[in-house]
Amino acid sequence: MTDGGPMKLQDHLCFAIYAAAHAFGQAYRPHLEPHGLTYPQYLVLLQLWERDDRTVRELGDGLFLDSGTLTPMLKRMEAAGWVARRRDPRDERVVRVTLTAKAEALRRPARAIPEALGCAARMTAEEMAPLRESLTQIAERLRGSDDTAA
Repeated sequence: MTDGGPMKLQDHLCFAIYAAAHAFGQAYRPHLEPHGLTYPQYLVLLQLWERDDRTVRELGDGLFLDSGTLTPMLKRMEAAGWVARRRDPRDERVVRVTLTAKAEALRRPARAIPEALGCAARMTAEEMAPLRESLTQIAERLRGSDDTAA
């Protein structure tokens, strides 16, 4: 790309990452659609399975989403019975999100999804780990973070 020749889409790292993310989204679909979940909704559940009862801000920070994007998704998830939203009694401006019994019931079956995706990608967990660490580091650098801990 630096030789002054035409810029080819396939030469851009950002496009390779975009294409891989799109392929992951497609690969997750058959695992999530039977539950009526989208990939971003699944990511919300993953965060809540790690630690339940988070604020909308905490969820947004973890997913790199603003409340304007996250709130409508959480409303849909609440309507579908995945999460419950409530005002924090200490600060009415804060909305807390918790898992429902329906979401808890999916926790154990959902553990098989990452392995299924690894099989689809024909990669072991050991092969994925350095790739995940590299991509995490790239994202942190692009966001201007000095924290490179994985």
